[in-house]
Amino acid sequence: KAGLIDYRVEDDPNRWRNEYNFAAAKDGRILKAAISSGLPKGVSGFAFNTRRPIFADARVREALASMFDFEWINANLYDGAYKRSEGFFDDSELSSIGRPASERERALLKPYPGAVRDDVMEGAWRAPVSDGSGRDRAVARSALEKLAAAGYSLRDGRLVDAHGAPLAFEILVRNRDEERLALAYARNLARIGVAANARLVDEVQFQRRRTSFDFDMMEGAWIASPSPGNEQRGRWSSPAADAQGAYNISGVRSPAVDAMIAAILAADTNEDFVAAVRALDRLLISGFYIVPLYYAPEQWIAYSAKLGRPDKTPLFGVETSAWWRREP
Repeated sequence: KAGLIDYRVEDDPNRWRNEYNFAAAKDGRILKAAISSGLPKGVSGFAFNTRRPIFADARVREALASMFDFEWINANLYDGAYKRSEGFFDDSELSSIGRPASERERALLKPYPGAVRDDVMEGAWRAPVSDGSGRDRAVARSALEKLAAAGYSLRDGRLVDAHGAPLAFEILVRNRDEERLALAYARNLARIGVAANARLVDEVQFQRRRTSFDFDMMEGAWIASPSPGNEQRGRWSSPAADAQGAYNISGVRSPAVDAMIAAILAADTNEDFVAAVRALDRLLISGFYIVPLYYAPEQWIAYSAKLGRPDKTPLFGVETSAWWRREP
């Protein structure tokens, strides 16, 4: 507003949509641009700690994940600015979403029957979509059916297992933004008798509990590149599930996942590489290891009209080293 900076990356959707109404933005001294990149979007999400017995059953994880009401949250907290994350390499050729598995993928996955759900294998699976009301009964009913199949039932308004133990857990957060999101999720879970409690801790405690796997659920982010590789071992491999400090937050232990990571690293052709990454994507989606959140479909930037930029954006998005200052 004061003209003290020439360039800003915006990360607040409400500010981006509603607060660039000051004089310099109105008269053209400050310009806005929403710029797409060619990178996979990666994923952020609330990670289930599958080392905890309550999250050992994928049916439970699927049911709980379905209660994240993205449509309500996006409209009411973020002015509709975000898109729903569904896989781990969204908006790229590496994504399995909407694509039936190729013969290469099926050959890679053949030794692991049942590791990928049929609807995920066929490219038909999509994240649940609510009516946006914050109280979608159909979604809640479907979640309760899945939980009933896993041995849970409603008793006096609480969801309990066969021994009467309630389905209750803590969502670990480290700032007010994460807390606000966790509270919205917890309110929706309460509708089906699940007691989720958001616990706000400082950054030091958050990282200590993450590296020692001392949590029930916490938010994580998995950045994706066009060439995923060895970092996938630290995120998803069986050895990393027990290695304190590793980023296998969810505790994934799957021979199929281990094999797909090995296939990614061993791929000699682009076709083999893409098949291995998509197969990994299908396995992670089928495992419901996280509650996928959302992503900004574009990079939001505001910049001085004194700056010039190329007409074509690089694959990796905005690159200010290619910009220039216009002549006065």
